[in-house]
Amino acid sequence: MIVGVPRETKSGEQRVGLTPGAVSELVRHGHRVLVELGAGAGIGTSDSDYEAAGAEITAEAPDVWGTAELVVKVKEPQSFERKLLREHQILFAYLHLAPDPEQTKDLLASGAACVAYETVSDARGGLPLLAPMSRVAGRLAVQAGAWALEKTHGGAGVLIGGVPGVPPARVVIIGGGVVGENAAEIAIGMGADVRVLDVDPDVLGHLAQRFSTGVVTVSSTRAALESEVIGADLVIGAVLVTGARAPSLVTAEMIHEMRAGSVVVDVAIDQGGCFETSRPTTHAEPTFIHDGVVHYCVANMPGAVPLTATRALGDVTLPRVLALAEDGLDALRQDDHLRSGLNIYRGQITEPHVAAAMGASFVNPRTALDS
Repeated sequence: MIVGVPRETKSGEQRVGLTPGAVSELVRHGHRVLVELGAGAGIGTSDSDYEAAGAEITAEAPDVWGTAELVVKVKEPQSFERKLLREHQILFAYLHLAPDPEQTKDLLASGAACVAYETVSDARGGLPLLAPMSRVAGRLAVQAGAWALEKTHGGAGVLIGGVPGVPPARVVIIGGGVVGENAAEIAIGMGADVRVLDVDPDVLGHLAQRFSTGVVTVSSTRAALESEVIGADLVIGAVLVTGARAPSLVTAEMIHEMRAGSVVVDVAIDQGGCFETSRPTTHAEPTFIHDGVVHYCVANMPGAVPLTATRALGDVTLPRVLALAEDGLDALRQDDHLRSGLNIYRGQITEPHVAAAMGASFVNPRTALDS
């Protein structure tokens, strides 16, 4: 199969779909790999590194999109890239379609098979291609929040870990999953007063067992959420509903009641955000202030650390890329967990949450593939 790796074009995105090591593995299996000129620059990898691994370097994005049978990306294709997609191609990338009707419409029109990293599952009920970036984003969220709390960045001027005689910042994390657990780990390590809210007692029990007295766990009710948010210096939104738009849990009224100079970091922004006042930002302009509260809502947070993020992502995507390159659509027919990543297939929505968000019909992916 011909596998294409275009250069990422989303603002501030420096990751790349395949490393030279992954390219070498694909070539060893008899596949042809096309890499767009400069695709690896963000991770310090040259075109000659890719050539040494067996890739062919193409000068323009249309050369990749126009030739490849399988396109491997990191972030969702931008508008001009979606116009280059063709019927019978397979797209493999993060898509986050539920809050993005424009992208969904374009991918439906393309006739391509679009497989989303974020809904590929595993035998344990996890999301193995989302998990590594959730770990990165959770850890980055605390760094970003600490930066935004500085007075020069619009914050109240609070040091997250405090100093002897001065209490640390109160960090409230909404959601105790992979993002929340990693955010808690870093916030505790920085000396913050950490509280995690979740609706699942088992999640709270796991966090309490892991972090002991380092974290206060709170059963998430509307009253508890409001109280914790209003009293926080930094709130991290880490809520996920697989494939669906993130629930908007923190209202504009709660934001209004927070202290001026407080900070919110919306890790769920690529699924629509869990703060009512959120809107997507970029690495170039990561924050805005609403009602005196600094909002950090970068939709591709792991793009800030592309070397770490690309390596972590590549470790889990490569086996699936190999499967798709070896067997094409049959890989989706044969593997229930890989098939759960199929969001769009030849003009049909094959992910139930995306269909619900679009108010459109859902077609079972197995039925779509077999038709």
